[in-house]
Amino acid sequence: MKNVEGDLGLLRERLLQWLMNDALPIWWNVGADKTGGGFHEAIDHAGRPVIADRRARVQARQIFTYAVARDMGWNGPAEEAMTHGLDYFLGRYRRPDGLFCNSLTVDGKQAEAAPYLYEQAFALLAMATAHGPEKRMPELVPVAEQLLGKLLSERRGRAGGFTGFVDDAVYQSDPHMHLFETALAWEEISSDPRWSRLADELAELCLARFITKDRGILLEYFDSSWAPAAGDMGRLVWPGHQFEWAGLLERWALARGREDVRKVARCLYRIGADHGIDAKRGVAVFELTDEMAVNDPKARLWAQAEWLKAAIILARSETDEATRLAYLADAAAGARSLQRFLEMPVAGLWRDKLTGEGEWIDEPAPASSFYHIIDSLRVLAAWQAQAA
Repeated sequence: MKNVEGDLGLLRERLLQWLMNDALPIWWNVGADKTGGGFHEAIDHAGRPVIADRRARVQARQIFTYAVARDMGWNGPAEEAMTHGLDYFLGRYRRPDGLFCNSLTVDGKQAEAAPYLYEQAFALLAMATAHGPEKRMPELVPVAEQLLGKLLSERRGRAGGFTGFVDDAVYQSDPHMHLFETALAWEEISSDPRWSRLADELAELCLARFITKDRGILLEYFDSSWAPAAGDMGRLVWPGHQFEWAGLLERWALARGREDVRKVARCLYRIGADHGIDAKRGVAVFELTDEMAVNDPKARLWAQAEWLKAAIILARSETDEATRLAYLADAAAGARSLQRFLEMPVAGLWRDKLTGEGEWIDEPAPASSFYHIIDSLRVLAAWQAQAA
């Protein structure tokens, strides 16, 4: 079984070489708008930037990406890229009330829709990661604290959690997951107790409302009381989010000494791994129903990255050797799946969607995927360092 670790180690080296030598350079050299500021939404298969409206989440994710690259020791201009993104993001997306708008049009105008919770979560995550454990950017702290205060005072849902979705009639677990991720990041670097309280609140909301009591399945869509949304929408299950929540809940449970929640995290992972992996294609599918039937067989890049990341997170805290090696075998399978999406004529780009028939959907490489890729490779790199 030691071959499992060797196999994963080889995959790690290939993926990290691709990250450092190909992906980080092209998404800075081509993906950054050196004239207007910020980052482009996508790069096409010829290696050209796509001119389009720019979502706030993409700007925040690219700031996160280059902050992580800095922390991983990339020898390129990580600090410059991160600062380039921050200057544009804080200067163009931040509203007078401290919230961040959802997007900018091609001509630079802020979107008029009410700011989504999803965008606020990523704004906070970008700032936490840029500030980092070394607390390099203290000027970001009051910006983040003001945004947190706005969410706590103005975006509370009547039944818990927060409001602010694309469709306000349909509540979502997804943005709460990223807000949970953000709270965990800030509590590691801030003395403000609100971050830990927020992390606890979101973990308990997930355990009480997002995960079904009978089978431990994480659902996506709800009504304002956090009952599953009416009709088929309330039955949808995303394997990638089973993995993502599993990793986050494991981190929280270890920090809080909650062995009961560690069991929940492993249950979520098993649901994703046992029902959400297409053995024929070797990929995590996009969507199931709550009866574990495949509802949408296409595979998205982000789910492969989250499969890899969750398997590593659970492996590194597992005390049973056979179970630990089984997680590492899963991580290797997730890494191979991810690698397939990265095999492109222009090195450093990726494909985002694989159909159920095994055909790639022809579209530009979306910048939004980089957040998932680099976060999974950061966890993989840290595992190898621990193993050594």
